[in-house]
Amino acid sequence: MKEDRLLISKKKFNSRLIVGTGKYKNMSECAKAIKISGADIVTVAVRRVNITDKKKPLLMDFIDPKKITYLPNTAGCFNSEEALRTLRLAREIGGWKLVKLEVLGDKENLFPEMIETLKSTEILTKEGFRVMVYCNDDPLMAKRLENAGAVAIMPLAAPIGSGLGIQNKVNIQIIRKQTKLPLIIDAGLGQASDATVAMELGCDGVLVNTAIAKAKKPLEMAKAFKNAVIAGRQSFLSGRIEKKLMGSASSPKKGII
Repeated sequence: MKEDRLLISKKKFNSRLIVGTGKYKNMSECAKAIKISGADIVTVAVRRVNITDKKKPLLMDFIDPKKITYLPNTAGCFNSEEALRTLRLAREIGGWKLVKLEVLGDKENLFPEMIETLKSTEILTKEGFRVMVYCNDDPLMAKRLENAGAVAIMPLAAPIGSGLGIQNKVNIQIIRKQTKLPLIIDAGLGQASDATVAMELGCDGVLVNTAIAKAKKPLEMAKAFKNAVIAGRQSFLSGRIEKKLMGSASSPKKGII
């Protein structure tokens, strides 16, 4: 498993679990959860997490960007203009070019606005950004994002923060079959077993925030997700048995007394 590493835009990562930095009680708890999770990448909401005001607690003081890859995202953006401005600002602040694009359609459901997302992906790619894209679980749109230059496809499992788990396994499998890009489940996971399911479907990784941050015991849940991702990946690589309608005896029929 040491050689089975997550590859995104020619960079290798040991962990296939990406963790968000929002919704924790405080930055100290966030940092502890991320350490326990073993995550190499954390998402940073540029519009919400303090990374510039030295008068307030800085995320960098708790999570070292030299040890953990920061993935700036556009959480809270509802059109292409907002998203582009946010990521350009992130590039100016920290030189970040590997980014997560997230353009939402409405404030109630938080589904991705795919027309604006596709347009933003095309523009950002031309500007030299390496764009990991939050999207719906539509195989056709996922292919368009790939053709537009995305470096990773990140379909939702369910609405952001819902904890419902993967609602459309079929579409996820279709996306997996048609793309060579990293496929990372993003949004809607609720418990560790959801991550295992995602990995067993052939996903390259999962992104988790609310399920860890809002768990009754966030640090324990962080550990659970770490183990779940590893187990799911091992299960996928092992090759599951064929599904059958009828039973099949475990013991051989020959030599019965």
